[in-house]
Amino acid sequence: MSTLGVSGGRVLRPDGSVTRADVLADRESGRILAVEEGVADGADERLDASGGIVIPGLVNAHSHVAMTLLRGYSDDKPLDRWLREDVWPVEGELGPEDVRAGTELGIAEMVRAGVTGVVDMYFHVDEVAAAVEAAGLRARLGYGVVTVGKDDECVESELERTREVAAEYDGAADGRIRTAVMPHSLTTVDAESLDRCVAAARDLDVPLHFHANETTDEVDPVVEERGIRPLEYADDLGMLTETDFLAHGVHVDDREIEVLADRGTAVVHCPASNMKLASGAAPVPAMREAGVRLGLGTDGAASNNDLDPFDELRDAATLAKHAAGDAAALPAEPAVAMATAGSADAAGLPGGRIAEGEAADLAVVDLEAPHTTPVHDPVSHLAYAVRGSDVRHTVCDGRILMRDRELRTLDEERVVERARRRAGEVAERAGE
Repeated sequence: MSTLGVSGGRVLRPDGSVTRADVLADRESGRILAVEEGVADGADERLDASGGIVIPGLVNAHSHVAMTLLRGYSDDKPLDRWLREDVWPVEGELGPEDVRAGTELGIAEMVRAGVTGVVDMYFHVDEVAAAVEAAGLRARLGYGVVTVGKDDECVESELERTREVAAEYDGAADGRIRTAVMPHSLTTVDAESLDRCVAAARDLDVPLHFHANETTDEVDPVVEERGIRPLEYADDLGMLTETDFLAHGVHVDDREIEVLADRGTAVVHCPASNMKLASGAAPVPAMREAGVRLGLGTDGAASNNDLDPFDELRDAATLAKHAAGDAAALPAEPAVAMATAGSADAAGLPGGRIAEGEAADLAVVDLEAPHTTPVHDPVSHLAYAVRGSDVRHTVCDGRILMRDRELRTLDEERVVERARRRAGEVAERAGE
């Protein structure tokens, strides 16, 4: 057995408390062996956490990682216009090598910010999976199905591809990669195709992941055509189970919140993207009170415009307070839990908790910078003060992905240069 020890700091426990302790992990099984003072003394390799806090690796539970190539490409438009006028046309120019370059760039950014798991909905998923495997992350991957405006042959191809991806890559990278069937949304995929996505997911025993109720433009057409709310429609189609999870949930009413809670379906909150696209503020306090399972995601870097989950965490807590007119609407501790255990559970990925037997997915956050001094309450700092750049070490599955802010599994200089070049070529092909 080969062991990794993280010593000298404090540890965020599953109950939200913070205690002084070391963490000892088995690098072969990728599991935590013990969490107590002095337990790392005899470890084969050690990471220094002095002056910092050891937290569960963060899980970005909804993203389109390769959209890092489109960071700043188009801004300051509402979602529907932004997608149709700018994003979808330029995405049509993305080839496999572009997606690989953008995914590697996004992974480098996320590992630097303490991310150990990500959910990615995109295309050229073979390139995404290869990038994830090489970098050492966990991921739940899927091909995003869109049928609107496509002929029968294209629709059939879309449905075949999402099923093929879900079947081929589930369990890849020694189990670090899991999959889902991913219809893009309830308004960009027709009812028959949604039915087939549900059947594929159940047959393959993988979750469904989709966008829902992000804007009123995703709500009104369903209500007008079917006379019911979107999540009632999704429920009728069998899309809401305890393994399924949806992104956004901005415009949900009380009945839809009740359905989500009853079915155990998780919602991934993406506050920065929702604010930037003026989509609205998801009723997170109401969903929490009803017992809806909640996680956090950055969405794509084209609508955020970064993949730093600490930014997202802060936005989630402060937007909830602002929207509710209540400073206690989303306190620090549950906000941090959304980014760790909540996101891991929503995505159905290991991690999210530091305890014996849990996955050795860890991040060490430095609390000695000017903006994190003094430390009256480390959990408060995680929610309101910490930045991704404060992460000192990142560990996934017992493997060190970043040590002392140096990436271990990616050649950062090559990744950045390649992504810069590919982004320029894509923009040129799109006629910018």
